[in-house]
Amino acid sequence: MCDKSMISKRYMLLTEEILKENPNMCAYMGSSLDTRQDMVVVEVPKLGKEAAQKAIKEWGQPKSKITHVIFCTTSGVDMPGADYQLTKLLGLKPSVKRYMLYQQGCFAGGTVLRLAKDLAENNRGARVLVVCSEITAICFRGPTETHLDSMVGQALFGDGAAAVIVGADPDASVERPLYQLVWTAQTLLPDSEGAIDGHLREVGLTFHLLKDVPGLISKNIEKALTEAFGPLGIEDWNSLFWIAHPGGPAILDQVEAKIGLKEEKLRTTRHVLNEFGNMSSACVLFILDEMRKRSVKEGKATTGDGLEWGVLFGFGPGLTVETVVLHSVPLSN
Repeated sequence: MCDKSMISKRYMLLTEEILKENPNMCAYMGSSLDTRQDMVVVEVPKLGKEAAQKAIKEWGQPKSKITHVIFCTTSGVDMPGADYQLTKLLGLKPSVKRYMLYQQGCFAGGTVLRLAKDLAENNRGARVLVVCSEITAICFRGPTETHLDSMVGQALFGDGAAAVIVGADPDASVERPLYQLVWTAQTLLPDSEGAIDGHLREVGLTFHLLKDVPGLISKNIEKALTEAFGPLGIEDWNSLFWIAHPGGPAILDQVEAKIGLKEEKLRTTRHVLNEFGNMSSACVLFILDEMRKRSVKEGKATTGDGLEWGVLFGFGPGLTVETVVLHSVPLSN
């Protein structure tokens, strides 16, 4: 499974020492939720803080101008939540408006952008700090011969956090937009109920893949593209730049084959999967950042691999698909 995952390395909070001290985390059905919670409730906001500080620094505005916070994680449900802890860790204004998304899964990188777009466009002067922080300690489990779908998750998932600031009407004197969020949608795929399930139990967060997830996604991908880009008169999917959640190589392979994508279209997506694994909600933000960096390095005209229009897809439990239409911003010389 690891050989076929196309992942060369992943980053994890867990170490051999931690696992030796907590052997129940290594058993398939070992009761260990308290141990996992003690870790992730503390570490998820701390990891999110690291990403948020980088985003705020690049943004160039004082953190007092952040009006809203959206925090997303699949780990560590708690009260007050990770959004509250992040607000305290960063020293944001007590009046900042917070939104906490728990247990959404891999599609949520699109969800947070959709919500941030709505907030920015409907609250004049809003600057929304979006943070996705994912730590796999909540779902790490030992192997079992009877549930191979659980082992697939163990071979794919890694830790990571990403942050971005979303606003409308940028101040050109200090703010440099990266991508414009043009249109968003969320939909449940037909005949997909139970395809991906996650349940919080005494053993931690369990994941189950119960149907042909790559087949369901690839079967419905063209319909989602047509709905998103039909109004723009775009029918050539190779004319877009692509940000697709790398749930695993099989999903990317089947999407590529189904709609005839050229190999380079998912180059950046595959690179992030190779370097970090599946980081759930944080993945698409990593890919956006990597594409922007590559465009600069390769002397492209825009943040979107030199192309004007792009699509971001989030895939996850449900099966839920998030679609975001992106318009790339010209790179300054």
